[in-house]
Amino acid sequence: MALIKSVRGFTPKIGKNVFLADNATIIGDVEMGDDCSIWFNTVLRGDVNSIRIGNKVNIQDGSVLHTLYEKSTIEIGDNVSVGHNATIHGAKICSNVLIGMGSTILDGAVIGENSIIAANALVTSGTIVEPGSLYAGVPAKKIKDVSPEQTKDMINRISNNYVMYASWYKEE
Repeated sequence: MALIKSVRGFTPKIGKNVFLADNATIIGDVEMGDDCSIWFNTVLRGDVNSIRIGNKVNIQDGSVLHTLYEKSTIEIGDNVSVGHNATIHGAKICSNVLIGMGSTILDGAVIGENSIIAANALVTSGTIVEPGSLYAGVPAKKIKDVSPEQTKDMINRISNNYVMYASWYKEE
């Protein structure tokens, strides 16, 4: 069973049809919508500030979400996939976004809708990623625009697949 822990008077709020892996950790001021999945060894640490997660968001194995005390928060829109071992620290991720494996998104960054952050990219503090863009590298820079077809094929497919994967873990 996932570790769900209250801290500083905040208790995580979990939506409907949410999968929490046995060793996922959700702490403090965390709220998530419906149809989300929080995978193995993932930590959502809302101890120093808030983490808000929309609907149909998957946060994959080994990822860490945290904020700065009294300074930054995390906002994640709907239909977002956060790849394995990603770190999101005090950033805003708009809807319909794919965050690649091993990526780091730092405080004050904003990832626009329908965007892709490539695997192992470093999105530095305060970076604004234009909607419909692919960013890659260290530090991350715009590589190209993301077409509506790519959005449908990649971003939506992965998000939908994770709803299916989570269903495999439901207890009969």
